[in-house]
Amino acid sequence: MPFNTKLTRALGIKIPIVQGGMQWVGYAELASAVSNAGGLGILTALTQPTPEDLRKEIRRCKTMTDKPFGVNITLLPSMNAPDYGAYAQVAIDEGIKVVETAGNSPGPVIKQLKAVGTIILHKCTTIRHAQSAINLGVDFLSIDGFECAGHVGETDITNFILLSRARQSLKVPFIASGGFADGQGLAAALSLGAEGINMGTRFMCTVEAPIHIKIKEEIVKASETDTELVLRRWKNTSRLYKNKVTREAVKIEKESTTGKFEEVAPYVSGKRGREVFINGDPDYGVWTAGQVIGLIHDIPTCADLVKRIEQEAEETLSKASALIIPASKL
Repeated sequence: MPFNTKLTRALGIKIPIVQGGMQWVGYAELASAVSNAGGLGILTALTQPTPEDLRKEIRRCKTMTDKPFGVNITLLPSMNAPDYGAYAQVAIDEGIKVVETAGNSPGPVIKQLKAVGTIILHKCTTIRHAQSAINLGVDFLSIDGFECAGHVGETDITNFILLSRARQSLKVPFIASGGFADGQGLAAALSLGAEGINMGTRFMCTVEAPIHIKIKEEIVKASETDTELVLRRWKNTSRLYKNKVTREAVKIEKESTTGKFEEVAPYVSGKRGREVFINGDPDYGVWTAGQVIGLIHDIPTCADLVKRIEQEAEETLSKASALIIPASKL
């Protein structure tokens, strides 16, 4: 049975599940599969080397689904920053109605997108950042708990507290991100005030995810303790899969007497991380994974996964409702 939340109504989707933007993973194969399953698939803009390549990928995705899908634009600190405005303009030109934004100083891109009525879903890890995003005019917030993969922020607030703080203080609807893999999690998020959930790591471990099968099998074998926090010393903390490279990076981070980022930079190279998904060697480079890997035990299709989550959430919410016994009117 389709859900009816602010998220499903605004985005035109059946199930309140968003496939978050993921570098080197958010291609048309995965985004279209999630959208066809009833959620919102998302293409990752910066996975494409140029704005024109993003245009081609959007058009390719349109040949694979007639359902809504979005684009992720993440703004990261960089010596040679990409032309974020050009990527945003391609999304506009190609009729993309939903854009997920994240990262530093998103104001100009959000203003550009809002000028044409794009729905903005902005990801943030603190209530303070969420309030700033609201001032920029975002339509939805993706509240990213400390459990999440990738950039976790520096405050270490997990979703049980963060979502309740969002419910108490935010005037804009929000979805929950970080730690979600099943229908029980979706039911919990809805109960805490969210309008849906965002899943990244769980969607990496699906048939359609365009990464090597050995990486998917590695996720299935992993436990919730198999992630590592890296780059905390430089206040750019990322949660990565725990492997030989992250252990070396953490060692340098803790023992370096200079504190120069250059010492650790070769170990956290995004290029080597991309190769992991191609060659299937989980120790070749760094790659993002959330603590939710401990909840992932199979490699389903996106359709089977979304359907299962839907059924589990319905059953969980029904069981919770049945716990309430109406008071006698006598």
